[in-house]
Amino acid sequence: MTYQEIQAKARDCVGPYCKSCPVCNGLACKNTIPGPGAKGIGTGFIRNYQKWQELCVNMDTICENKPVDTSFDFFGRKVALPVFAAPLGALTLHYGDKYSDLAYNEILVPACAENGIAAFTGDGTDPTVMQGAAQVLAKNGGCGVPTIKPWNMETIKEKLDLVKAADPFAIAMDIDGAGLPFLKNMTPPAGSKTVEELQQIVAWAEKPFILKGIMTVAGAKKALEAGAKGIVVSNHGGRVLDQCPSTAEVLPAIADAVGGKMTILVDGGIRSGMDVFKALALGADGVLIGRPFINMIYGAGAEGVKVYVEKLKAELEDTMAMCGAHSLKEIDREMLWQG
Repeated sequence: MTYQEIQAKARDCVGPYCKSCPVCNGLACKNTIPGPGAKGIGTGFIRNYQKWQELCVNMDTICENKPVDTSFDFFGRKVALPVFAAPLGALTLHYGDKYSDLAYNEILVPACAENGIAAFTGDGTDPTVMQGAAQVLAKNGGCGVPTIKPWNMETIKEKLDLVKAADPFAIAMDIDGAGLPFLKNMTPPAGSKTVEELQQIVAWAEKPFILKGIMTVAGAKKALEAGAKGIVVSNHGGRVLDQCPSTAEVLPAIADAVGGKMTILVDGGIRSGMDVFKALALGADGVLIGRPFINMIYGAGAEGVKVYVEKLKAELEDTMAMCGAHSLKEIDREMLWQG
């Protein structure tokens, strides 16, 4: 099946809210929650996508003609390209009843591993969500990153002990998760964490720890102080705070502040291999992509993941070759048009 055929098939089974649009840009779903939309008036999701499209790349083919290498070393694990499936949860609430969180992860995790990347798995108010994620990660050699919500400290420690048994190569927390409307006032409660609390969590993790939901230089520096080995520049797809800047807009300053001191990933509106190139040019080491993997799996299961990863890789390779970059380390801001 082609990418377009898979998208068309997904429209028949992805639930009442997601439209499985030809381009996942937030215009159709806007502020649809439950559903894939954003918080408030829905501008966060839309802005994330649009700002990547506003960036232009500089073509330069006067260079050595040699193969392009898209591989990336991620905490000791070599992946085929610097792309990861983002953590997603509450699938039956937002995308219909075709897949539970567990069933989705049982397809996503091995499919990502088989195609040379890795998946971040999500968390939920149902304890079996994290239990299932740990089981599927263990079955696939720990190839993935379990992502925990910022619950109370006791619950976080319990979940860390659970996922550490799966021996993942890293563990993450989406620190902005407390802003999700459907998590507010639920048990166990989710909430912000101090640097000192995060230092304790990092110590408990005993694995490279990644903080997802960083949108300021100050936040990045606090994550570094807490001992995080990586961050994800993310506004949770616009789902936790309306009318904040896009990830593309804040990424350069964050990369200037902490680049080289920790791994920097970014998400939010990234859809193509060219978008991946732009993110790396702005200072990211890699990217997370969320909503499109939903459509690929709902449309074709593991085959959908394969088709999408191949599409991203081909687009990234083509952009790198046409801009004169033969490895990820060669991509820099001079390859973006400054106007």
